[in-house]
Amino acid sequence: MPYQTVRGVDHFYQWITSNDRAKDTAPDRESGRPVMVFIHGWGGSSRYWECTARSLTDRFDCLLYDLRGFGRSSLPTPDRHAAPRFATKAELERDYALETYADDLADLLDALGLDRVSLNAHSMGASIATLFLNRHRDRVDRAILTCSGIFDYDPLTFNLFHAVSRWVVIIRPHWMAAIAGLEGLFMQRFLHRDIPIQDKRDFLTDFVLADFDAALGTIYTSVSRHAATIMPQEFARVDVPTLLVAGEHDIIIPAVMGERAAKLSPAIDYCEIPETAHFPMLEDSSTYRSAIVDFLN
Repeated sequence: MPYQTVRGVDHFYQWITSNDRAKDTAPDRESGRPVMVFIHGWGGSSRYWECTARSLTDRFDCLLYDLRGFGRSSLPTPDRHAAPRFATKAELERDYALETYADDLADLLDALGLDRVSLNAHSMGASIATLFLNRHRDRVDRAILTCSGIFDYDPLTFNLFHAVSRWVVIIRPHWMAAIAGLEGLFMQRFLHRDIPIQDKRDFLTDFVLADFDAALGTIYTSVSRHAATIMPQEFARVDVPTLLVAGEHDIIIPAVMGERAAKLSPAIDYCEIPETAHFPMLEDSSTYRSAIVDFLN
């Protein structure tokens, strides 16, 4: 499996292209084919983007990668001889800021020799993509933000969410992924339509294997006063052609939040896919692809 070291962390990545070349072989950049980079959301990995990427290889060479601390981009193992230490909330908010993940992407593109790309990002990954395209607008041709939006800051609700989420991250033994049927229960709140069972199993596996600090730290930074304050400003700054796709029945990031975000910039088109929730690219892949192709055209 191919890895690229970015800021001391080995980042897993793979190419999906029209000629079905080996995933660890970079496509010929002399061909002039555009590149689309896919960014996954919280608790997942690039695995759930593979089908979407394959459906777009008639137009793009597709680059998928796992965010630091998620999927196959594991964080360095702590020294087992050192005394165990738990990071504070302030330290996690600093080390796992969404801005830091946007900088990771810039460094990854530099390391792979990619100057300009298109982005297709989901959920937390869409927030990272928005930050990236405003910081590096000269490197982005266009962007697709799936299941993203803006929310109002409520300290009581946010603190309760953080407290509950901490226990969700703590109580996730690895054997959970081996229990038949649990993947369906785990994914139930994310879906309106059913998706292939292997996709559900992969997501549960990624969730239980995600690094503790990365999983908890990105919860603190994604759902925070800082994010609620800066993300409306970031959406308003977008001047790269962008499509924001929402799922009609998404309860994680309701469609109304995406519609509010899209209205902040004339560069953002809005599309709501009926009868889907937080994974429209998997729940209704044909409609999702059609929306993207219409936008690209």
